[in-house]
Amino acid sequence: MDYPLAGLKVLDFSRVLAGPFAGRMLCDLGADVVKIEPPEGDVSRNWGKVTGGLSGYFNQWNGGKRSICVDMQAAGAVALIEELVKHADILIENFRPDVMERLGINYESLSKINPALIMLSISGFGHGGTESHRPAYAPVIHAEAGLIERHSFRTGDPLSDYPVSVADTNAALHGLVGLLAALHLRSSTGKGQHIDIAMMDATVATDDQLNYELEDSHATGPLPNDVWQTGIGPILLSTDFRYFWRCISENFGVQENSDESTGMAEKIAARREATAAFMMTLDSREKIVEIMDAFGIPWGDVRQGAKLQDQTTVKERSALIEIDDRAGGTRVVSQSPYRFSSATSGFRGPAPHQGEHNLEVLTDWIGASQDHVDTLREHGVLLTDEHQGY
Repeated sequence: MDYPLAGLKVLDFSRVLAGPFAGRMLCDLGADVVKIEPPEGDVSRNWGKVTGGLSGYFNQWNGGKRSICVDMQAAGAVALIEELVKHADILIENFRPDVMERLGINYESLSKINPALIMLSISGFGHGGTESHRPAYAPVIHAEAGLIERHSFRTGDPLSDYPVSVADTNAALHGLVGLLAALHLRSSTGKGQHIDIAMMDATVATDDQLNYELEDSHATGPLPNDVWQTGIGPILLSTDFRYFWRCISENFGVQENSDESTGMAEKIAARREATAAFMMTLDSREKIVEIMDAFGIPWGDVRQGAKLQDQTTVKERSALIEIDDRAGGTRVVSQSPYRFSSATSGFRGPAPHQGEHNLEVLTDWIGASQDHVDTLREHGVLLTDEHQGY
């Protein structure tokens, strides 16, 4: 059973989520992904529970990668990166558009060294535009793309950000599609590509609700899904309330407290009140399953993330797995979502410590000797996590 991307070499300059997510998926699919960190490291090394010297957030999105730590301001650093680029298939970065050029390793210069190089650049607003140099994390895009306002409009809740970085993950996934397309094209042309992914573009392209706003047609869409309290806890019903009301009123005799003089708004409120009372009578999973199956209604438990390992499909498909925590125990991470009939994918090990693989990577990629690596260390080009002893 082979990894589909085995043999690919990837240099991952990215930070936090959008780029690291794309890099981790490539790693899960078999690529040799080398994370190149500056002396200060990826800021996400500080996010989440620290076990074995690795934070949970960093471990999640950088698992399976190897790490070298390079001070790009040191003399000889650019030359080292250029040597690595000669052997690379892919380079990922998610800086603002001017950063790679200031570092001396933009696509124009690197493609002269390796014309087959495919470079993925993820930024908030893309390259070449008026807003290109704006710094952007996912919440900025959530605000600018209309997601935050829409959520407030539909729910009546105060304006607030989402508790998930969809702008980052959308950009990462679209970046992966672009990379795989560029790899396919390179197989026939031999030429690389520079892929410019804007988080704004990716969010707009992936927004399935945007047409309702662009065409002022909110009323033509389905009613929002409802969360109801039941005798066994909250559940979400993914159905039109009008359909559900007909089901329970016709089959269970549920009726609203209204008469001919009751206005429509009051009638709807009364029906929802009667539905809420009915839902509280469902005091077993068997009752809920029986009713929802009878009416063909998709539904789900409103589950706490901390209890996700108890979810049946998550458990059966091993969507969450336990891995070595580098401290004598284990920790939980999400597994690769790809399931092939005759190929392998999956989480390939804990995230690296900073500079942990300086010698290993330079030996593997460019045939560097111990003396050469020691010289780079002496000149401040390569650094290590001294606490870990690498």
